[in-house]
Amino acid sequence: MAAPKRRSALTGQQLQEVLALMKGADSVELKLTVPEGNTNATVKALGIDPLDARVRQVFFFDTPDLKLNDAGVVVRARRIQDAAADTVVKLRPVIPDEIAPELRTDPAFGVEVDAMPGGYVCSASLKGTSTNAEVWETAAGARSPRKLFSKAQRRYFEANAPKGIALDDVSVLGPVNLLKLKFKPKELQQKMAVELWFYPNGSRILELSTKCAPAEAFQVAAEAQAYLSGRGIDLTGEQQTKTKSALTYFSKVLAKAAR
Repeated sequence: MAAPKRRSALTGQQLQEVLALMKGADSVELKLTVPEGNTNATVKALGIDPLDARVRQVFFFDTPDLKLNDAGVVVRARRIQDAAADTVVKLRPVIPDEIAPELRTDPAFGVEVDAMPGGYVCSASLKGTSTNAEVWETAAGARSPRKLFSKAQRRYFEANAPKGIALDDVSVLGPVNLLKLKFKPKELQQKMAVELWFYPNGSRILELSTKCAPAEAFQVAAEAQAYLSGRGIDLTGEQQTKTKSALTYFSKVLAKAAR
């Protein structure tokens, strides 16, 4: 999903589209990125303690010129402090009604609508588990990227990746280090997540998010907006996407190294 600028509301056509997508989705994730200069003020306004956050490392896998991303395929592995690592092969955008029925029955498969001010996208993800050591070894080149993903994930990748690109052909883009913290505001029914991504060039993206069932999305969105506005958090800033920012940065790094 591109980084859309803030719009006051969805158009009638957009509203129809997102309603149709949510009807076939398993979940909805509502997201908001906060302007970089407001990071500290936002953390303070939410009353959260950064020491409660868990450290994570995210690695993406793509060609140096981002052919997978251009085709809507995202391949990612994530190391998590004091927890198992995870992997995902994601396709976006998707139309839920066009997804193969056998995929929908796989407990590792999920369809989700991501929505942020000014934009939305529906994605279909096949998740897997790994270990922090295996992800680290793969990133270091000591392990084949293909072996990091399950057989089902490899089949899903092969079915959706551009022809001629195999998992062992991709480059490692990363890592991006981040802090993630989940908390439960007393004003809300759902938990909220705060992610602060630290990019190697010194830039940061702070994202606030909450997940809910599709049928609850508009109610949760209204409540979350009221909660954040009441805390003085800016809801009108230009939105950024964490994945696209990371891929763009590391693609430039690889291009520079190849000269």
